[in-house]
Amino acid sequence: MKNIAWRIWLPVAVITIWQALSSGGVITPLLLPSPITVATSALGLIFSGELLQHIGVSLIRVFEGFSMAAIAGIALGSAIGLWSRFDQTCDWLLQTLKPIPPIGWFPLAVLWFGIGEVSKVFIIFLGAFFPILINVVDGIRQTDQRYIELARVHEIGWWKFFSKVIVPGALPSILTGLRIGIGFAWTCVVAAELIAAEAGIGYLIVDARLTFHADVVIVGMLTIGVLGTLMDLGLRQLDTRLVRWKQPLRTASM
Repeated sequence: MKNIAWRIWLPVAVITIWQALSSGGVITPLLLPSPITVATSALGLIFSGELLQHIGVSLIRVFEGFSMAAIAGIALGSAIGLWSRFDQTCDWLLQTLKPIPPIGWFPLAVLWFGIGEVSKVFIIFLGAFFPILINVVDGIRQTDQRYIELARVHEIGWWKFFSKVIVPGALPSILTGLRIGIGFAWTCVVAAELIAAEAGIGYLIVDARLTFHADVVIVGMLTIGVLGTLMDLGLRQLDTRLVRWKQPLRTASM
């Protein structure tokens, strides 16, 4: 019960202060509607089915983009981490592409794939790909050298070496990369759905901004936050199950 109280007191305090400032006329409703107005809009969107429709569309896009980023990031990151020659070949190109934000790919995405679903998934893919790639490479490079030497002494096969030595050692970093990647995937949803979208949480936010419905904008933002948190929680549970030996750091209570 005490843990729950520590988790909820700050959000409750923020909402209470926000409502008090709105009720006192300190905050302009057009710019920042009250929590009650936001909650009313959220319930209206939920019961009408509109919010669930937008959530479904965005979930499919995020799942497709993130899945491809995970596959490509793990595969390419494994190759870079294991073979120095391949690392030297790819390093310059990847270091050049990495700082380019996904939104900077908009023009090329439209030229290459048009304004359909592929261009949106491509933007989400780019947002998730590099965090996954970097963490996979770091995880493989930080594998305990004692295990690598032991595997060489026993002359085990390449696949067994990869699956029994490299993957377990790199797994915490890989899962961390997936968690960061899913966060970036949701960050890119709004940007991706700027490309001639007719549905999705990003479209809902953009459309509400154009019609000056700040309450709907906030509902969309909170929806992305909740969905991203739930997916991150799922990956954390996976991390706990797969990496049982890794104990979280527990700080002493003050």
